[in-house]
Amino acid sequence: MERDKKAKRWERYCGEELTGKTLAIVGVGRVGQEVARHGKRMDMRVTGMRRSDAPMPDVDKLFARAELHTMLREADFLVLAAPHTPETEGIIGEAELAVMKPTAVLINIGRGALIDEDALIRALQHKRLAGAALDVFRDEPPPPDSPLWNMPNVIVSPHSASTVTQENARITDIFVDNLRRYLRGEPLRNVLDKTKLY
Repeated sequence: MERDKKAKRWERYCGEELTGKTLAIVGVGRVGQEVARHGKRMDMRVTGMRRSDAPMPDVDKLFARAELHTMLREADFLVLAAPHTPETEGIIGEAELAVMKPTAVLINIGRGALIDEDALIRALQHKRLAGAALDVFRDEPPPPDSPLWNMPNVIVSPHSASTVTQENARITDIFVDNLRRYLRGEPLRNVLDKTKLY
């Protein structure tokens, strides 16, 4: 659409219906749960993979790490919302992209290190994947010669998917609340688990 706009070309597009499609989420933590909730609102089938196998609202089926390829085969849309840990680094590589539908779209709002970027570029160039929306990259920003900048089937955003106008106010509120808690000897909010690395 951006190319048509620049060329002043008026062309109608036929969008993809989301109802009945499968939305797979790697990393169903707080962000992944919000993605799942929105997917269910659009009547999508939502699957997910996370460390815990406890049932979750808005997720129709949870897959274990060993079942990743099964989950990917079913996905029409894959959202990566996992943190970067030794277990998640490179979780999506050549083999994982090869089992996905050629009509699937990959969306990365987690961390750039989750994907083998070179394998993703090859999959997109050879139409083994319909498209990608990438908010995070292995190197940020991607180098000027990265093919991702010019691919018509890729949306690039500058690690700003979570940036909203109220973000700084929320961060300040959490900091002030945690400072009060610390001074009173109370448990802090949003504490990093040093064993899980998130």
